[in-house]
Amino acid sequence: MGFFELSSSSSKSSVTALKWLGFVVAIWVQAISGNNYTFSNYSDALKSLMNLTQLELNNLSVAKDVGKAFGLLAGFASDKLPTWVILLIGSVEGLVGYGAQWLVVSETIKPLSYWQMCIFLCMGGNSTTWMNTAVLVTCIRNFRRNRGPVSGILKGYVGLSTAIFTDVCAALFSDDAASFLVMLAVVPFAVCLVAAVFLRESPPASTSSEEKEETQFFWVFNAVAVVVAVYLLAYDFIPSPSAVFSEAFSAILMVLLASPLGVPVYIYFRNRSRPGSDVEGQVGENTEPLLVTAEAAATEGEDKAEEVAAVAVEAEVVEVKRGQPLIGEEHTIVEVLKTIDFWVLFVSFLCGVGTGLAVQNNMGQIGLALGYSDVSIFVSLISIWGFFGRIVSGTVSEYFIKKAGTPRPLWNAAAQILMAFGFVILALALPGSLYIGSILVGICYGIRIAISVPTASELFGLKYYGLIYNILILNLPLGSFLFSGLLAGILYDMEATPTAGGGNTCVGAHCYRTTFVVMAFACIIGFGLDILLSIRTKAVYTKTYASKKSKKSSAPSNGRRQILN
Repeated sequence: MGFFELSSSSSKSSVTALKWLGFVVAIWVQAISGNNYTFSNYSDALKSLMNLTQLELNNLSVAKDVGKAFGLLAGFASDKLPTWVILLIGSVEGLVGYGAQWLVVSETIKPLSYWQMCIFLCMGGNSTTWMNTAVLVTCIRNFRRNRGPVSGILKGYVGLSTAIFTDVCAALFSDDAASFLVMLAVVPFAVCLVAAVFLRESPPASTSSEEKEETQFFWVFNAVAVVVAVYLLAYDFIPSPSAVFSEAFSAILMVLLASPLGVPVYIYFRNRSRPGSDVEGQVGENTEPLLVTAEAAATEGEDKAEEVAAVAVEAEVVEVKRGQPLIGEEHTIVEVLKTIDFWVLFVSFLCGVGTGLAVQNNMGQIGLALGYSDVSIFVSLISIWGFFGRIVSGTVSEYFIKKAGTPRPLWNAAAQILMAFGFVILALALPGSLYIGSILVGICYGIRIAISVPTASELFGLKYYGLIYNILILNLPLGSFLFSGLLAGILYDMEATPTAGGGNTCVGAHCYRTTFVVMAFACIIGFGLDILLSIRTKAVYTKTYASKKSKKSSAPSNGRRQILN
């Protein structure tokens, strides 16, 4: 009997180590899946090679974001196909999409027609939806009691991925656009092949001790991520680093990205060196006689059965009356689309990510208009500060839910009003405005992404989460089209001067001032919607808080009962 207990304990520890190994490779996938945000790094090369106007260039950027609209396919597939298949589909599509762009920018082939470039940009954009869906759905199901930290860490690395690609390209290839596109094509493909082996669904934490251990490990991942972000930020402010220094920077960065492997390795060897510790610990903690424990378990089982039956009857009666599940319960896709709360979340998300994408897609031209010949530092600033917004908001929002039942959408409201302030600063175009504006837009965009992901799972359930997530991120192509393709593109061309051979250019603060003002108003609308959603969903988070509080209060009483017995 003891042998089988030890075997069971050893097997459980191996599963736990594999679950955390899956989370580590998920981090790596997210660290390379933000390639969709790097368009500004090579947009100028495309514009000059293809003789495009700003509106035409912006529509190319919209094409890459339209690829996310086809993320619905990834959402449907997430309920039918295993994780490794979804990862392979995304990696192959990215290899083809960015590989074709490299062939054009490197002048290996003649420039493709405009519609052909739109298709390949669309493929590159769609590839990330498969990667993100595979990673988010799997990890949130594996760590469903810590959805905020999971979302913050994973989405934080998506934010860092732009800076990782940009800084490594600057360090190794002197910001060469063709080399940059090779990285965007090959690196995600290789990383996804590794992730396809190790990332899979595992049983979530079933006890409070396991949940507490998860929280402790997430703090470790947070700390490592912050070190990576600060390291990238420091490199951006080093003037003209030497070739040797740049190579050393890249090598150390790879070590930092590999360092999260320490967590699953630690778990594996900790349990391997003490194979019977779990069983012995359980026996030592259980001071109750077996008979009393059995009776208590039977009584508890009966109570739970009665409670479940009562809840089922009540739910059935309520379901007949309302014909629609309550917010916080499992929803089908049709039921989700019928709720006001989903559309409030959808439109507020549009106001945040649409305006943020417009800045990221146009950063190359915004920088040139304000007199900066190299905009890579601003691309990195948005990326790195977006990371801080994602990782901090995920952990902090989870803390306040457990401590005070604070609705998660309130953090989105705070981000929207801060982003509006950032657009006002950009519109003023004072010295240093682009630095401050890039930081504020990055932080707020990151918060919106990290908060909206777990919010959707909390309000509408996890059963169809893959599809719900991909419906929600339809805001990326929609927002890109409205704010970048139409608003920024048309207003820029109205201010621009045609150049010889086609295309146009605009220099001065006036080029984007009206665009920034309109986007500030959009953020204020988003702020109002987020406040409304916070009010409407207050009961969901109050219930979560009450549940956590009752678990904590019941733990000491159970301990006292064991001593008395």
